Amino acid sequence: MAFPKRCDSRIVGATCQSYYEELLKAGIELYEYRCGLLHAKTMVADRSVALIGSANLDRRSFELNFENNILFADPAFAAAVRERQAEYLADSDRVTAEEVARVGIGRRLWQNLLATMSPVL
Repeated sequence: MAFPKRCDSRIVGATCQSYYEELLKAGIELYEYRCGLLHAKTMVADRSVALIGSANLDRRSFELNFENNILFADPAFAAAVRERQAEYLADSDRVTAEEVARVGIGRRLWQNLLATMSPVL
């Protein structure tokens, strides 16, 4: 998963970062995109199916904003999306468990407080 290194909202950025430890423990590779705000919502599965859209993976996007994604069962399209994802990852820094563990207690409390409000952000 890739997130922006610098978010346009400090609150949203800290909320995202509050989930890093849990995601890393689940075996998910995390990256932070260096070149600005990465707003793409894309996923490729089995190199043959691609998902693109406007929805964030949160309750607000699905229940309040009525955002949508489109699923394409097209290997050529999936390959094009995967190629673009590779470009994003090339311009990203990998987030490690060691970096997350070094986050100070004050920052961690701030992130966790915001995470409790994430359903309404």
